[in-house]
Parts: sequence; structure tokens; C-alpha cells
Amino acid sequence: MFKAIVSASTLQDALDSVSVLVDECKIHLNEEELAIRAVDPANVGMVDLSLEAAAFESYEADGGVIGVNLARLQDIAGMANSGDLIHLELDEETRKLHIEIDGLSYTLALIDPDSIRQEPDIPELDLPAEIVLEGAQIDRGITAADMVSDHIRLRIDEAAEAFSIEAEGDTDDVDLNLERDDLIDLTAGPADSLFSLDYLKDMNKAIPKDAEVIVELGEEFPVKLHYSFAEGMGNVTFMLAPRIQSE
Repeated sequence: MFKAIVSASTLQDALDSVSVLVDECKIHLNEEELAIRAVDPANVGMVDLSLEAAAFESYEADGGVIGVNLARLQDIAGMANSGDLIHLELDEETRKLHIEIDGLSYTLALIDPDSIRQEPDIPELDLPAEIVLEGAQIDRGITAADMVSDHIRLRIDEAAEAFSIEAEGDTDDVDLNLERDDLIDLTAGPADSLFSLDYLKDMNKAIPKDAEVIVELGEEFPVKLHYSFAEGMGNVTFMLAPRIQSE
């Protein structure tokens, strides 16, 4: 059983954060929250999302799992204005999701969850560095790096207590240096890793520019990025595997 009413902007933000990595996913309709966990086909990027029942205008669920085509669900949600309410109801007999938006009715055929890629185990990593900054600062660094390279280096300068976003191209280099005073918070530790810029660009599309983003970083370890949406009732964690740097 699943029946809910949610604002279009909240649903769109949730779907955007998952669709940057995968085309289809399992949605867990838990009693207390809606949850999604997915990994991209190359096993490089992961996303873990939860949206509390309190983020909905109304929410009833009994712990089922559905499989959805994200692009189709996004297209439907995209027909709503940000202030509109989206009504969702699962027909368990037909395995279809009924969606209503301001007089528009849509019936979405669901995917067999067993046919969807297995959900990842997101490892517990005790990473030595933690940076807290605005989404706009990450966006600025990624945009600059994209001008010169397809890889991006995230690094902590422990002595200077600064976080650097760097990229080296064939001819040009970029370095965005953010000192402690430029950041919301910084726990300095040994951290220096190289990542695929394409993945971070995709993740960056979903991160609100005004969000407070927590970045966990180590030396040649995955990076974790955490942020919230829906007034703190929605939470997203992205994890991206590093590119191992040659000596």
C-alpha cells in the first residue's frame, strides 16, 4: 500500500539527485520514509537518498518496493509547477502508479524490482578530512576545472588549513583555494584524491547552490558528499570512487 501527496519541487529535487547516476531504480516505500539507493553501471558513483514522511503533505506506506523508470517519472513531475501538489497512489493489482497533478491524470507502468541492478552497500569509511561549504563553491570549482581537464583533484593543505579544488590540463591549470575563513567548517587531515570530473559534474547538477554540503575526503579514497533538501527532511549522500594516481 502506498498513497502520498507531495509538493512538485520536493519530488523533483529527490528524483534529480538519483537520475544523475541511473536511469531506473528501486524505491523503498517504508512506513517512516521513502528511500532510494543506487549505483551507476560502472560501479563508480553511488547515491543514497531518504525523504521523511514529514516532507509529504500526506504519506501512507507499508514497506513495499517498486521499480521505476526515472526519466518517465521526471517527465511527469516536470509538468507540474513548483507550487503544485502531486498525488501518488500505487495500484498493487496492476503494479502501476497513479499520478495526479492539477487535473492531469497519468498511469505509470512500473518495472519489476528484481530486474533492476542490485543496490550497493555503501561502505562506512572513517575519512580523515571533512569540509563543510556551500553548494555554490563546489559549483564554482567544478565549472573552472571543466575548462581545462576531465579530472579533478580534491586536496587538503593541512599546514595552511585550506581546501583546494584543482585541475591540470595539457596547457592550462586551475586551482580554487578555499581557506578556513572561506568555509563553513573544516576538519583538516591528510586528504588528496583524483576523481573523474564527469561524475562530479553530474552530481553537482543535483546539489542546490544554497545547500550546506559536507565533503568527506581521504588519500586515494572515495569522496562522500552529503546535503539535505526539503527543509532538512530529505537527505542525500553521493559517493564517488577515486582514480588511482600513478607515481
